[in-house]
Amino acid sequence: MGKLKDTSYKSHIDALSKISRAITSDLYLEDVLKLIVTLTANVMKAKICSLWLLDEKTKHLKIRATQAMSEEYLKERSLRLGEGVVGLIAKERKPIIIANVLKDPAYKEKKLAREENLVSMLSVPMMVKKRVIGVINCYTTTMYKFTKSDVNLLSTVANQAAVAIENTELLVKTKVIGEELESRKKIEKAKGILMKEQDITEEDAYNLLRKSSMNKRVNMKDIAEAIILSCEVRSKGKKD
Repeated sequence: MGKLKDTSYKSHIDALSKISRAITSDLYLEDVLKLIVTLTANVMKAKICSLWLLDEKTKHLKIRATQAMSEEYLKERSLRLGEGVVGLIAKERKPIIIANVLKDPAYKEKKLAREENLVSMLSVPMMVKKRVIGVINCYTTTMYKFTKSDVNLLSTVANQAAVAIENTELLVKTKVIGEELESRKKIEKAKGILMKEQDITEEDAYNLLRKSSMNKRVNMKDIAEAIILSCEVRSKGKKD
């Protein structure tokens, strides 16, 4: 494995640039997370890079992505805020360097470290403004003394990644809200068509849409779209 200090300035910039593009991409959050850990591992020349996200409601951190191939490492696990190295970093909002994870009392997964041959560790918080959203860890397979430059690089990547993650989550929420509003508009329009064509009340029109949705096992938006399309076809036919 190459030494971390040999990483080039160009590779650093390339990694940051790719993460920046992820911010405005249409990738799903899981894809963004995988991209981040892969790029981070490459630029840091690390054996394993793992990314943990903080659930602000439960105050637990869960591992969400790693480029490691080990099934053991990929299994789902969580830590309380302040628990273990990851929890401590999220709580104190400061990077931590561990020369040898097998000898550090705060490091909890020593069995896994032996199996994966993990030695030195650099872990930094992922910050959006002053808010912690998660933690990124990088491990080496040989003893390595992380430099201030390494810490600054990983912190920059982590904070850039935090923005990408927050924006992706916001984008997903926005899309969901937008789709919901669009569905409501179509359902309202379809109700209006039914009320006019069948001379029924708004409640009856809604119940008719819902019953049709249940019988055909499709969502109400699809039923509404079919009614609207049928109405438009009939209107066009009358004009022709």
